[in-house]
Amino acid sequence: MLGRLNHVALAVPDLAAAMAAYRDTLGARVGEPQALPEHGVSVAFIDVGNTKIELLEPLGEASPIAAFLEKNPSGGMHHVCYEVDDILAARDHLKQSGARVLGDGNPKIGAHGKPVLFLHPKDFFGTLVELEQA
Repeated sequence: MLGRLNHVALAVPDLAAAMAAYRDTLGARVGEPQALPEHGVSVAFIDVGNTKIELLEPLGEASPIAAFLEKNPSGGMHHVCYEVDDILAARDHLKQSGARVLGDGNPKIGAHGKPVLFLHPKDFFGTLVELEQA
């Protein structure tokens, strides 16, 4: 069911500072920031060749990233994202297997313009998992 690792998401308190650190210190190719109000975040992607790093900054106080940063003020790993061929089939399989899909269980459109779902971290050893339709 799982395809390749699409990205690792890092919550950061300051998107511009994080982008500069990856670009200027590590020499990474950093994409343009984009606001995703429907998800409560601003994001920028770093291309590392075989996958991406997603930098997440809260967009408003109701952002789930704001809550994460309250517990982890310096930031940290927020989630991993895997590709799947058919997100609805993956969702149905996971639900039948006892995994919890967050939200109402219906995919939302993610930062890449593709359907995404999130899986409860308690079902995956403390790691929030995002699935993105390839």
